[in-house]
Amino acid sequence: MRRNIYLDFSYLLVLSATLGGVLVLGTLVAPVVFHNSSLGMEVFVDKHNAGIMMAEIFHRFSYWLYFVSFYVLAYELYMYKIGQRDTYVFVGATLVSFSALMFSAVYAPKILSMQSLGREATQSDTFLSVHMASEIDFKILAVGLLLLFIRRLMLMRTR
Repeated sequence: MRRNIYLDFSYLLVLSATLGGVLVLGTLVAPVVFHNSSLGMEVFVDKHNAGIMMAEIFHRFSYWLYFVSFYVLAYELYMYKIGQRDTYVFVGATLVSFSALMFSAVYAPKILSMQSLGREATQSDTFLSVHMASEIDFKILAVGLLLLFIRRLMLMRTR
């Protein structure tokens, strides 16, 4: 069966762009925002305000993650329907969809609502637990994206 190469290419492009976004936000943006005093800037942002900036960045990125989650589900359901079933793809798609939805629908809104309560709420054990869980979820998302990208690329080469 002849498939649309543009659909496959756009899928791989979305996966790789999302992985790039996750890596850039987690390894470049967050350290710069939270450790801005080491940059030699004249204006320093305290940790609470840096957290507010990062939360807004992640909140905006969560819209993209909603799209990616539904795009992965739609694409993989289509692949399943046409007979392309693979265990690694299923695991990767599940990781990507659930972790993207958890980050976008649970962690980002909880962090934003706790930050709106003030500085004291962001220093609580509850906030630290939610924040740590969101970091772990973001890492799971990166692993799922990488797994799904590599496996889909391997399957496309074999046909």
